[in-house]
Amino acid sequence: MTRAKALTVVAFVAALVASGFSRGHVVSGFSQTNTAPAPTSIRLYVFDGGVLGSDPSRYRLTKDDVGTTELSVAAYLIVHPKGVLLWDTGAVPDESWSPTGSLIEQRLVLPDGQERRVTIRTSLKTQLKASGYSPAQVTHLALSHYHWDHTANANAFARATWLVRQNERDAMFADTPLGTATPMTYSALKTSKAIIVSADQHDVFGDGAVILKSAPGHTPGHQVLYVKLAKTGGVVLSGDLYHYPQERTMNRLPTFEFNEAQTRAARKSVEEFLTRTKSQLWIQHDFNAHAKLKKAPEYYQ
Repeated sequence: MTRAKALTVVAFVAALVASGFSRGHVVSGFSQTNTAPAPTSIRLYVFDGGVLGSDPSRYRLTKDDVGTTELSVAAYLIVHPKGVLLWDTGAVPDESWSPTGSLIEQRLVLPDGQERRVTIRTSLKTQLKASGYSPAQVTHLALSHYHWDHTANANAFARATWLVRQNERDAMFADTPLGTATPMTYSALKTSKAIIVSADQHDVFGDGAVILKSAPGHTPGHQVLYVKLAKTGGVVLSGDLYHYPQERTMNRLPTFEFNEAQTRAARKSVEEFLTRTKSQLWIQHDFNAHAKLKKAPEYYQ
């Protein structure tokens, strides 16, 4: 290569870098489009996955106990300077319906024959895009557990690094998965790059700001997620440690736990963690609390 050509190549590369590669730019190890907010600090986006019709008796509660019987469905995007983590993926697969801008009731029949109804307005992909991200830009995926209302869109994120506990992964890919699992919604994860989490607390990005905490009992490898935000403070996303807040105040357990003793121990451990870190607990299925949260593309920081 002549010196003139070499200088031309250098100038071209410099121009690409300066322009953020035209359509996107690289920040702290991951690429994002120019519509995505620069991840200079941690941000937490709340995605609305609809409303699930529910029977409180499955949680050893009554309608009088809970007031509102419906449960919310949620997913969350955590944007960190070192990566983008998606926590849970909703109850209704995006490819199974077409948003109209209005509420649509989806009837789902689970592999064990149980029927569920979810009323939903906006797809996960639409909310992700509105926040400035695409599935390809999600660098890490973590599921609180493998039940159907948390895994619906997991296959769309199979290129991300999957953070999972071995006993949960084993249960998901067993010949007959336990509980209300829909293996077709997460089948692509079987060949995903995975980090097998073994510690009680796993520091996702190495700075103590995003931590997976073991909370088994609802499923073998159920876990919760702690996010430390500069303005909001510490937040723990509950997974299904609780569904209704009355489970917490009245000390009630669902009728379908994998291991009730483990759930009781996990709740005690998480409550101690909340006290120690002075964190809030966001019960993901709490309809009233979820309704009050600001939704993507707004965010918490």
